[in-house]
Amino acid sequence: MEYEDKAGRPSKPPSPKQNVRKNLDFEPLSTTALILEDRPANLPAKPAEEAQKHRQQYEEMVVQAKKRELKEAQRRKKQLEERCRVEESIGNAVLTWNNEILPNWETMWCSRKVRDLWWQGIPPSVRGKVWSLAIGNELNITHELFDICLARAKERWRSLSTGGSELENEDAGFSAADREASLELIKLDISRTFPNLCIFQQGGPYHDTLHSILGAYTCYRPDVGYVQGMSFIAAVLILNLDTADAFIAFSNLLNKPCQMAFFRVDHGLMLTYFAAFEVFFEENLPKLFAHFKKNNLTPDIYLIDWIFTLYSKSLPLDLACRIWDVFCRDGEEFLFRTALGILKLFEDILTKMDFIHMAQFLTRLPEDLPAEELFASIATIQMQSRNKKWAQVLTALQKDSREMEKGSPALRH
Repeated sequence: MEYEDKAGRPSKPPSPKQNVRKNLDFEPLSTTALILEDRPANLPAKPAEEAQKHRQQYEEMVVQAKKRELKEAQRRKKQLEERCRVEESIGNAVLTWNNEILPNWETMWCSRKVRDLWWQGIPPSVRGKVWSLAIGNELNITHELFDICLARAKERWRSLSTGGSELENEDAGFSAADREASLELIKLDISRTFPNLCIFQQGGPYHDTLHSILGAYTCYRPDVGYVQGMSFIAAVLILNLDTADAFIAFSNLLNKPCQMAFFRVDHGLMLTYFAAFEVFFEENLPKLFAHFKKNNLTPDIYLIDWIFTLYSKSLPLDLACRIWDVFCRDGEEFLFRTALGILKLFEDILTKMDFIHMAQFLTRLPEDLPAEELFASIATIQMQSRNKKWAQVLTALQKDSREMEKGSPALRH
């Protein structure tokens, strides 16, 4: 090159193909393949034994790489087959729900066939219809009533924003400060609702819808107002129902005894629910129950958040919707059965933890919690204690609680 420069002739860069081995079946992915290359001319050649050893090492690496590639290909194929199977199953289920079950809801919803299909998860395309029918509308709320409540909420927002102090007749017992605090809490909580989805954030497609439903509910039930946790329930309903129907389902859902006890913070009734839960906890998981008792880990530490949001904050959204499916079928009992299923699924881990680590684990469950494993765990939970079902145990505990409040002499000893 120096001679060519001096002669005034341009030098040619070496061709990239000159040093490429032509007898390789594929291009090596790492420099380890260089063990097959001969040493540069200015270095002594490899001994025959070393060259043979390097060739064997290289061939072993190639074999291992091919095994990994084959294993990965099999994994992808299995995933694709499973996805196709699930999609086909969902398609068949949609046809069954639309053509057989929904048109004959009153006669079919409680049949064994429907209950089994229900357990497997309701297809997203019919989920909203099934939830609406299962939750019911005992409050007889109409779309017109929702419009009225929403109009009142908007008027209240305008009044508060302009500093107005007019009180509507139905709000006479509630101070302007209480109402304003409730509305401010709604604004704050909306931004915290499924933050990873971004659809409920300011400017998102469902922000105003969620705000409307929560605001309308505070007008419909000023005695309850807005309580943290409601936003998650409303958000899940919005994702599956039209706005007015979501409001109807939301209001009826919160009117159920368990939800009303928690959202109205009825301490006595909440303690009764916790006591009933512990009866079945001890029945199903005696070892873990004893461990919790030893460490003074009470149900309120982890159950309140699960019940308040119907697991929609604690579990992945798709898994939470499956929990909702069966909750709509079985009622409040399934909420506590699910809690026991979660505890059983992680029993081995929890029994090795102290109070702090158990509380941290249960208030922040693993994000990759497998649905099938959880439902398999839930299926093993027996909601029967000494021949008494959930409702009977709860009723007996409520009766005992009332008698204790009255100071029954029979319960003092």
